[in-house]
Order: sequence, then structure tokens, then C-alpha cells
Amino acid sequence: MEDKPKFKFEKLRIWQDAMEMGDEMDEMTSRFPKKEIYNLSSQLRRAADSIALNISEGSIVQSKPEFRKFMGYAIRSLAEVVTCLHKAKNRNYINEDIFERHYNRSYRLMNSMIAFRNKI
Repeated sequence: MEDKPKFKFEKLRIWQDAMEMGDEMDEMTSRFPKKEIYNLSSQLRRAADSIALNISEGSIVQSKPEFRKFMGYAIRSLAEVVTCLHKAKNRNYINEDIFERHYNRSYRLMNSMIAFRNKI
């Protein structure tokens, strides 16, 4: 049985979604060509992981402007993920269906993150 969240960021839906996205990007990039291991695969995994990392880091700062700054970093990391998805599709590492699924999920998360940042 899973423990109840102890940190406030663990309760945030955007953090939970970002955690899932990081895991999905890691799994997806494991099927990219080996030549991409230090390039697109690595960049996509790091950008995806950075989203949840910045949300959690920002949530523990003492000021709202500082939290908004970290949310900005998370939003920019998500934009980087979207660009990497386009590159993966253009290089035929992912098909249109996989691209659309992750692209649409990214769009929903982006909207949620922007709305959250605006409420801080």
C-alpha cells in the first residue's frame, strides 16, 4: 500500500502528470536508434524529467515570484519536449499515432501548468 503524500508537490496534478510523462519518454526513447543515445534520446529524457523536477523545486521556495520562476522553467522544458517529439517524428523514430498521443498530452499539461502558474 502506498503512503499518503508528505510533500505538497506530490499532491499537484501537474507534478503527477509530469512524472508520468517522464517515464513515458524514457520508455519511448529506449527504442530510438543507438546513434541517438547521447543526442535526441538524452535531450528528450532530460527535458521531460526537468518538468517534474522544476515543479517540485519551485514548490518549496519561500516566495510566490520564485515559484512562478520555477514554473516558467518547467513550461520551457515542456516546450523542449514538444520540439523533440517533432524531431523524433521527422526522423521516423515514432509514428504519427505516438506523436499525436504525446503531443496532445503535452498540450493539455502545458495549459494546466500555465493556469497553475497564473494562480500562484
